[in-house]
Amino acid sequence: MWLAILFDLDDTLYAERDYVLSGFTAVARRAEELVGIPVGQGYDELAALFQAGVRGDTFNRWLAAHGIEPAPWIGDLLQAYREHEPHLTPFPGMPALLQTLRQRYRLGLLSDGYLDVQRRKLAALGLQPLFDVVVFSDTWGRDAWKPSRIPYDAALGGLEAPGERAVYVGDNPRKDFLGARQLGIYTVRLRQAGAEYAELEPPTPEHAPHTTVADLAELQRVLLPEHQP
Repeated sequence: MWLAILFDLDDTLYAERDYVLSGFTAVARRAEELVGIPVGQGYDELAALFQAGVRGDTFNRWLAAHGIEPAPWIGDLLQAYREHEPHLTPFPGMPALLQTLRQRYRLGLLSDGYLDVQRRKLAALGLQPLFDVVVFSDTWGRDAWKPSRIPYDAALGGLEAPGERAVYVGDNPRKDFLGARQLGIYTVRLRQAGAEYAELEPPTPEHAPHTTVADLAELQRVLLPEHQP
């Protein structure tokens, strides 16, 4: 039925929270050098803000809470975050699942985000050899980020698979499935508890996945139903 399986990266192959916390370590070290906040204290405060749901202006809020004007330092802190070498591990069972899928399907990776950042994430995970095709949408610039069809078209071309014979596995219903569905790709949402977008609902029916699974065991049952007892 299917020839190829495409995977998203963040919160699909690994927990995106791990990247954020890894980045906070780099930021806390840099902030200690720049503004004197002790690195351990800085990391704990940044992690607490993340746990509280702060997104987008975390570093500004953090510095302001210390009575520090953020503007002179934000560029340095963002650079430390985006350019750090992350420490990441795949979800338990993900490498084995990919190895099993490779025996039957061509595998591709399709991910959004700043190009060099995403490359470092994939390198840290050590999973690149398991994919036949890797597509980072930022190769074509921000306008090609999902839900643009551009990266999906490129991935299908590299995998030599028509849309109707491919699957895309992602986690974010705001952007992961719309472009894929427009190309006839079957879409699966991996909605694991605690993931960054686990509580997010599709903004329209066209953004919704064809099916949703809660863990890798359910995902395997969808992708390899004949392997189940």
